[in-house]
Amino acid sequence: MKIGVMLRHYDQHGGGVKVYTENLLRELIALPTHHEFIFIYRNPRLVGTYNGKMGIREIAIGAPSIFLWDQLSIRQVEEREKFDLIFNPKYSVPLTARCRTVFVCHGLDWYVMPRGSRWFDRLSHRYLIPRYAKKADAVIAVSNTTRQHVIEYLGVDESRVHTVYLGVDEAFKKPIPQGKLAAIRSAYRLPERFYLYVGQIYPPKNFGRLLKAYARVGPKLGIPLVVAGEHRWLCGEELALVDQLGISAWVVRPGWIDRDTLPCFYALAEALLLPSLYEACPIPILEAMSSGCPVVTANRYGTQELVGQAGVLVDPEDMDSIADGMSRLVSDDSLRKQLIEAGQKRAQNFSWEKCARETLSVLESAMRQGRR
Repeated sequence: MKIGVMLRHYDQHGGGVKVYTENLLRELIALPTHHEFIFIYRNPRLVGTYNGKMGIREIAIGAPSIFLWDQLSIRQVEEREKFDLIFNPKYSVPLTARCRTVFVCHGLDWYVMPRGSRWFDRLSHRYLIPRYAKKADAVIAVSNTTRQHVIEYLGVDESRVHTVYLGVDEAFKKPIPQGKLAAIRSAYRLPERFYLYVGQIYPPKNFGRLLKAYARVGPKLGIPLVVAGEHRWLCGEELALVDQLGISAWVVRPGWIDRDTLPCFYALAEALLLPSLYEACPIPILEAMSSGCPVVTANRYGTQELVGQAGVLVDPEDMDSIADGMSRLVSDDSLRKQLIEAGQKRAQNFSWEKCARETLSVLESAMRQGRR
């Protein structure tokens, strides 16, 4: 069977969807299968990324906009290649495709809390995403939380929505030599003890309340906050709280950290702080648990689903609850040890190879329905 894979997002920022796509494709093409995969980029410089691996062809096709690339350029390739299925590891499918289509839904925070989206994104969420969901022969949801939201908000029949959890890189499960940890600590000027935040900063991340809660306990405990990420949108006022709360000397901002270095940050940290208002399947939680870094996170949606009983769950809308969770995790050695062990055990349930196998199963099930 011939599968076209839409990869216009392949060279986007290094956030969760990029991490997902790279790891999924690596494991997907390693599975024993007779399918032919055609990777379709918008950026011609990406052709050759997989160096002619068996069963892979790479092509690039341009378009003046994302929408036209999705709807016209991909259709042109489909007509030429006669795909059996088009798969998009991100949102969207060609609405006039003649073959079967599957896309991955990485969460519906735009529906749960639309105030966290930019106005032009809301147009796409309101008018396009429901049409993509209606068109697709299957939707892969990255968590049960996401699956329920796809059914609830997009009206997709539950038989077409399949939960496939993300994985976690093996690098986060391996012990790191003390020499390397010391070198990273020195290179990034990391404190001896610190709380860690990992990820982009935009409204669902609840960064303002995190800062206010941290200001209550962090300086008193003598534990700085390291922010390994970048501002995406609509959080300028929240970031300004660093100065307004008088904690600028306590907040370290090294920016976006590359994947080879990030395991060291988890290994050195006292805890990961992720009290988000909404998450679907947050990779930082899987990475932290694998690394033996205990987690303080929200008692709702995908964070609660991933952590289970292996982390400190807090009310993300209650700064007292967040602050208390932060304090407990560094003051109760017994609790800390318990959560580290529970987190590492729980993280064993998630792997990119498992993600790829289950994803391929969904794709093959869609293809067995034949061409439209």
